[in-house]
Amino acid sequence: MSEHSDVTAGAPGSPVPVLSFGPLVLPAPGRAVDLEMRVSAPATGSGLPVILLSHGQGYSNHLSSLNGYAPLAHFWAARGFVVIQPTHLSSRTLSLDPATPGAPLFWRSRAEDMTRILDGLDLVEAAVPQLLGRLDRSRVAVAGHSMGGHTASLLLGARLTDPEDGTVVDLADSRITAGVLLAAPGRGGDALSASAATNLPFFLTTDFSGMTTPALVVAGDKDSSTHLTVAGPAWHADPYVLSPGRKSLLTLFDAEHGLGGISGYDVAETTDESPERVAAVQRLTWAYLRTELYPGDGAWQEAQDALAAGPAPLGRVESK
Repeated sequence: MSEHSDVTAGAPGSPVPVLSFGPLVLPAPGRAVDLEMRVSAPATGSGLPVILLSHGQGYSNHLSSLNGYAPLAHFWAARGFVVIQPTHLSSRTLSLDPATPGAPLFWRSRAEDMTRILDGLDLVEAAVPQLLGRLDRSRVAVAGHSMGGHTASLLLGARLTDPEDGTVVDLADSRITAGVLLAAPGRGGDALSASAATNLPFFLTTDFSGMTTPALVVAGDKDSSTHLTVAGPAWHADPYVLSPGRKSLLTLFDAEHGLGGISGYDVAETTDESPERVAAVQRLTWAYLRTELYPGDGAWQEAQDALAAGPAPLGRVESK
């Protein structure tokens, strides 16, 4: 069976059972604790592309960890991707001392986690016997929600100035060739709320002008995020508007920060719970990455056509 036909065994209409392995522990010298992650993969198929999935923050104790985002991780894995979810140092599950360097959000460490995983894929494969020899390391994407979207944007080429030492930080990883930013933070400067500018100064200098890697930006048109921005819901579209290169923007109608509930099943903190909206995010993100990593594949166009076909579309897509 050819590589192309093998991975398409996970098309949207034909999901396969998923294997989930975790916690897998990757030694991480110099990190506050070793790096724990979950790996989800289709039970069948080879030549499997990889998605690194970065969690957000939030009120729940476990969604911001390797145990969150099951609606996305399972959907993607059942349709041909290997999904790797690290527990970043910002996770409430770790309860690190607030004096730990990088606290509370560990913006730099988060991106470094992903690079560390890519550096350690041999160890990941060796630790998951059912995965050995099944990865296609030439096809790697990153996805992230909320603060995870910030992490993903840095890996895709966004930059910032470190408020501690004034250096311009570039954490882009050329092994990552596509991304999905879900309710990600936008520009800094006067777009930030006073509390964000004071307490999260790394947001002040966010610069998308170097974020050239292709990406899908997903934003809710009711996601005001007033604790972070005074710019309103349009702030979450900034990674699309302000970055160069090939980008697409999916604007979800009536969606708030949870985008219908992508961080977990039946999550109490979801303010806009909608199984239909979650399903749209699942299908469209999968289709985008499928086509971006396999040029010529029709999944992305088909998903856009399906979104626009209904009498009451859940959102709209624009591209540049």
